[in-house]
Amino acid sequence: MDISDHARSAPRSIALIDSDSESVITYGDLYERALEVGGLLHEAGLRRGDAVALMLPNRPEFLEVSWGCQLSGLYYTPINTHLTLDEVAYIVDDSEARAVFIDGSMAALAAELSGRHPRVEVNVVVGEQLPGWRPYEEALASTGPVAERSDGCEMLYSSGTTGRPKAVRRPLPEANGSWAQSVLEMALTHRYAMTATSVYLSPAPLYHAAGVNYTMAVQRMGAASILMGRFDPERVLELIERHRVTHAQFVPTMFVRMLKLPPEVRGRYDVSSLECVLHAAAPCPVDVKHQMMDWFGPVIHEYYGGTEGFAGSTIGPEEWLAHPGSVGKPLTSVHIVGSDGEELPAGTDGEIYFEGGPTFEYFKDPDKTASVSNDRGWRTLGDIGHVDPDGYLYLTDRSTFMIVSGGVNIYPQEAENVLVMHPKVADAAVFGVPNDEFGEEVKAVIEPLAGVAGGPDLAEELMTYCRDHLAGYKCPRSIDFGELPRDPNGKLYKRRIRDRYWQDRTSRIL
Repeated sequence: MDISDHARSAPRSIALIDSDSESVITYGDLYERALEVGGLLHEAGLRRGDAVALMLPNRPEFLEVSWGCQLSGLYYTPINTHLTLDEVAYIVDDSEARAVFIDGSMAALAAELSGRHPRVEVNVVVGEQLPGWRPYEEALASTGPVAERSDGCEMLYSSGTTGRPKAVRRPLPEANGSWAQSVLEMALTHRYAMTATSVYLSPAPLYHAAGVNYTMAVQRMGAASILMGRFDPERVLELIERHRVTHAQFVPTMFVRMLKLPPEVRGRYDVSSLECVLHAAAPCPVDVKHQMMDWFGPVIHEYYGGTEGFAGSTIGPEEWLAHPGSVGKPLTSVHIVGSDGEELPAGTDGEIYFEGGPTFEYFKDPDKTASVSNDRGWRTLGDIGHVDPDGYLYLTDRSTFMIVSGGVNIYPQEAENVLVMHPKVADAAVFGVPNDEFGEEVKAVIEPLAGVAGGPDLAEELMTYCRDHLAGYKCPRSIDFGELPRDPNGKLYKRRIRDRYWQDRTSRIL
């Protein structure tokens, strides 16, 4: 299904609530606006298979444009709103976008992008007007709805942990819209019991894969979605109570920040309407998830996967309580492979490979596309983990973040999970830094809670705390303090921090 079905059968039902403005958009209005976006792009000459780039924060127009592209047979690429000019320009060029939609708050970026890409024929600004950019409302008012319906698809860029990001591109669907969204629609219906009367809250930025695909999958079902401009832990609780939210999605960092609200604040809000809480994007510390279960109830489900679509597992609350720390049983056959390419036994950490999955390519990069497969046709996201004897998968860390100290492999996620639970810690990053004797040693950068001063005494307290919970070789030998860079979806830009400590030396990790 798509929003056209709900626009016809229930045009006045709520598709979207913008929590910042408290405005409400119905399915009839969303569909009409999407068709106008499609008409604007068709009138400009864009046809099936052409590309559009979106540089928009969480606001209703993001979904109007995305649906307009999806209903018009176009690829659409949401761009992280925190990227630099060079990073944005690269994606606009690499995606071969013929149209760009940008937010009016990004005046400096818009001025630099204007006229920079000869291929771009449509420059539209949403919100405040900017020189050289066509106002969104004016553009839609001057065009009619698109007449030629065709199924389009998202084209999302990887995070670029190991270099320039690359787009995950699938063949355009012949029917039923986005492959990812149709899969999520089935999961929401059959695994998470969502219906058209459900209310979904996701504080994640829509430019992230989970943000855009889950929200559009919810709208394929005819349920209501709530948009947040940015994550705020108390605001989340207020919205759950006010709108009787039934389904929500978070990342582990959001859980931690909600748990660190004062008890009297947490107890102020009624969260009993929650029927299903999803989380993903990073391994969740076991203690954090136990505390969230105690608070929200046994309604927390976890999934693991990647934008590429070939990897995946799910686990429900009861299963997780029996297998704490697991991300569930993989949806396809999984293999744990050692550095020699041989498969490893249960309980042994190695790189995780999956069989099967949909066809995709890293756009214009056949070498990278080939690099995720081994000689048996299994594919990997580069994650490290193991399976237990019952077939449940456990994640250890990203292979790119592994520390090798004196020939011993150390996975920093373990120390991060411990440190973030300390009552004086708001956030933690652990990584390898140069050591003349051992090659690398374990380092931590800690963001203390507001009002807590970092310094030698706190550093020693945290190192002792870590050694009380983990083997000493896994714990930081030194700690610095500072604010950690995360995107609004909770992704830690660890490479930016780590690179400061490798400035004049070549890191083992690229």
